[in-house]
Amino acid sequence: MTSASQPVLLVEGLKTQFATRAGIVKAVDDVSFSIERGQIMGLVGESGSGKSMTGYSLIGLIDPPGQVVAGRLRLAPRTGEVLDLRRLSPRALQGVRGNRIAMIFQDPMMTLNPVLRIDTQMIEAVRAHHRVSERVARERAAAALAKVGIPSPHERLLAYPHQFSGGMRQRVAIAIALLNEPDLIIADEPTTALDVTVQGQILAQMQGLCRASGTALIWISHDLSVVAGLADTVSVMYAGRIVEQGPVAEVLDRPRHPYTRGLIASAPSRNPRGRPLQQIPGMTPSLLALPQGCAFQARCASANAVCRNEPPLVALDGRRLRCFHPTPLPSSCTIAN
Repeated sequence: MTSASQPVLLVEGLKTQFATRAGIVKAVDDVSFSIERGQIMGLVGESGSGKSMTGYSLIGLIDPPGQVVAGRLRLAPRTGEVLDLRRLSPRALQGVRGNRIAMIFQDPMMTLNPVLRIDTQMIEAVRAHHRVSERVARERAAAALAKVGIPSPHERLLAYPHQFSGGMRQRVAIAIALLNEPDLIIADEPTTALDVTVQGQILAQMQGLCRASGTALIWISHDLSVVAGLADTVSVMYAGRIVEQGPVAEVLDRPRHPYTRGLIASAPSRNPRGRPLQQIPGMTPSLLALPQGCAFQARCASANAVCRNEPPLVALDGRRLRCFHPTPLPSSCTIAN
């Protein structure tokens, strides 16, 4: 049986690589974290930092030539057993996806079939994992739509995806993720294309649903302001590695890694109107040609000869940090919620 203190998900040393003609692409390189029941973890970083690839690796959605080459992925669902996700057969992993672990994609049409009614898709999602009647599955589907704020859920079950707005389609995708009361939801920037009002509503609903149900949530995003108001903890990724992680208030209010500081300084929410945004100099290095040692050294003002060595991930001030030159940020430099 699982203990109350055991994390829902434990990830240790996850490595995902792509074998190409040009060489090995280390998309996810030695990533480790854990997430507790009912906890929300933000996974942030620039495009290409490995955020989405980390999420896909957890549920076996890496297509060839990519593969998870190392790491321990342990899921402790409510049912009591502990599952080693990397050792599961393809059939067993399929039984976990959509049931114990659900995923919400950035584009809801990656979840929804445009030629099938919503009820057909949701009932199928329930009956794929549970032996229940169509009537019971339909009631569960209507209840899930109601949870995410869709009015007249029984009537909307009869609609097709194109009859919903973008925000409503995303709510349907979230409802499908909630159908089987998963232990973990992985949300890959699901509100990026939505307007601010709809985004705020969905964020509030997701936060409330996780608190009420005990479902853990990994929220993948490049928007630090969203993560600041939603998450309990945050992991900052750069070039396939986590460079800083800890409680969201500590990391975003007092970042110690130069990359985290650069992300916060470039956030529009803390820059006065009319003033040019601060930028991190340079570009993210190619994952095919990473520099020796710290991948951020070419863009870091504090880099010196010691940065040619590989910085370990160490505990510091209640967080974990991968940097030889951790520096505090003035308390006035914070992310606005």
